[in-house]
Amino acid sequence: MTSQNGAAHERRMSSIFERYLTVWVGLCIVAGIALGRMAPGLARSLDSMSISVNGAPVVSIPIAVCLFFMMYPIMVKIDFGSVIKAGKSGKPVFLTLFLNWGVKPFTMYAIALLFLGFLFKSFIGPEAIDLVKVPFGLNLPVGAEHGAGVVVMDEGVKMLQVPLWRSYFAGCILLGIAPCTAMVLVWGYLARGNDGLTLVMVAINSLAMLILYGILGGFLLGVGRLPIPWQALLLSVSIYVALPLVTGYFSRKMIIDAKGEQWFKEKFLGVLTPVTITALLLTLVLLFSFKGEVITSNPLTIVWIAVPLFIQTILIFAIGYGAARLLKLSYADAAPAAMIGASNHFEVAIATAVMLFGLSSGAALATVVGVLIEVPVMLMLVGFCKRTQVWFDLRSR
Repeated sequence: MTSQNGAAHERRMSSIFERYLTVWVGLCIVAGIALGRMAPGLARSLDSMSISVNGAPVVSIPIAVCLFFMMYPIMVKIDFGSVIKAGKSGKPVFLTLFLNWGVKPFTMYAIALLFLGFLFKSFIGPEAIDLVKVPFGLNLPVGAEHGAGVVVMDEGVKMLQVPLWRSYFAGCILLGIAPCTAMVLVWGYLARGNDGLTLVMVAINSLAMLILYGILGGFLLGVGRLPIPWQALLLSVSIYVALPLVTGYFSRKMIIDAKGEQWFKEKFLGVLTPVTITALLLTLVLLFSFKGEVITSNPLTIVWIAVPLFIQTILIFAIGYGAARLLKLSYADAAPAAMIGASNHFEVAIATAVMLFGLSSGAALATVVGVLIEVPVMLMLVGFCKRTQVWFDLRSR
């Protein structure tokens, strides 16, 4: 027993990137703002390299490439054959599915609306506006109203002018409907959770996202009087979830068949890791290069967005962890079940925000703030889990 506890205490982040993710994001903020000042047209030029539908830019090619390489390594690590073991897991799997899809999207909506739409609205600026993409497939004339926005012309392209707080609100919604399937593997490991169960839940949530992400996203955006880009949502799920998922599944199978599982884990994934990090950091720099003026003119912008995201994270964790104790789960199952709901799949949220609303949108900025607070908050919750492990141990005696 002592040796097991000793091994558990050795669990720590092995990647410098994972340990200092908040630092890297902070550096990206500085680099992005500096880039926006020195070369204001660069990010816009890159974003203009896009696939257009009816004259409107829909998919930014550079960003799509970057975001694919953010998602693919996550999917290729998952052994989807383990999904068949989910039936043996029972309660923890059902708990995390209910938490992620039946609770979390709606609490995020309510909390973000309360803070961004009421408590912090005067700080953000009641009259502040943001320009987001018009949902492709809609041929609306200039001056037409759509939801809470108005169609305007910006540099020869039709855009939707919406209140800035609503754009931030949209980003929070996209984070709230994206349960983590990447960093949760790290959080569950550090909390000494059941790694096998975590992988099963990650696989199931990845499959659930194919169906539920677009449905919930469209519904909640519509309720919030935001653009409902159903076609773009479907395209986003196809590009940023289905494509890397299918590619990851088949490439994993082919590589393991050809080279063996040990080579796949030790060589292939090792080569892929720096590519993923580079893609993520480059995307963040581009995002902040567009939002530098907003941040410098109102430095507390990030705080206004971070507050509801922080409260949401703590609330969902508390609900999940408390429910796990009521369901009499073991600690090893309870910790990852609560963690996967508390953390967010910020890669998918960023990708979707960029596709739906644009690289320069407040929605995209809000999803990046999710990255900024992810590591410190989740590490705090990991520490809480380890300190309260006795709650579950005592129950099992």
